[in-house]
Amino acid sequence: MEFTHFNDEGRAKMVDVTSKDITIRIASAYGKISMKHETSEAIKTGKIKKGDVLAVAQVAGIMAAKRTSSIIPMCHPLLLTGIDLKFNLLYDAVEVISTVKLHGKTGVEMEALMAVTVACLTIYDMCKAVDRAMTIEDIFLLEKSGGKSGYFKRTAL
Repeated sequence: MEFTHFNDEGRAKMVDVTSKDITIRIASAYGKISMKHETSEAIKTGKIKKGDVLAVAQVAGIMAAKRTSSIIPMCHPLLLTGIDLKFNLLYDAVEVISTVKLHGKTGVEMEALMAVTVACLTIYDMCKAVDRAMTIEDIFLLEKSGGKSGYFKRTAL
């Protein structure tokens, strides 16, 4: 097995994707932030003083996906072609699902994971004045397609 993240001296390097094929690559990720029912209700009814929690989390997730290579050292800077986040407001939690798309040489799993993570962190930040016991949990890749490794879909949650 070749370790592609190390150079000849054993030091970290960014993987060379020059010879990889350009394909449509799509990844979806999931994250959840658990909270008191009162916090979920305050988000739903617009009672959080910092503003529209899900609208701000949407923009934060999009910005995070676009900036992934600035935060995770070996990620390639990518020209993403699509980013979307969906929110499911539950009795005592918010579920976040991101979908990131690209026509390129490397996958977008990290960008999808970054989007849900930062969206959850933004929800925490906007609601922490009313609920410091919130918990961010269950962040994982749901699905990815494209590239040499092909299709992956999580079968058990």
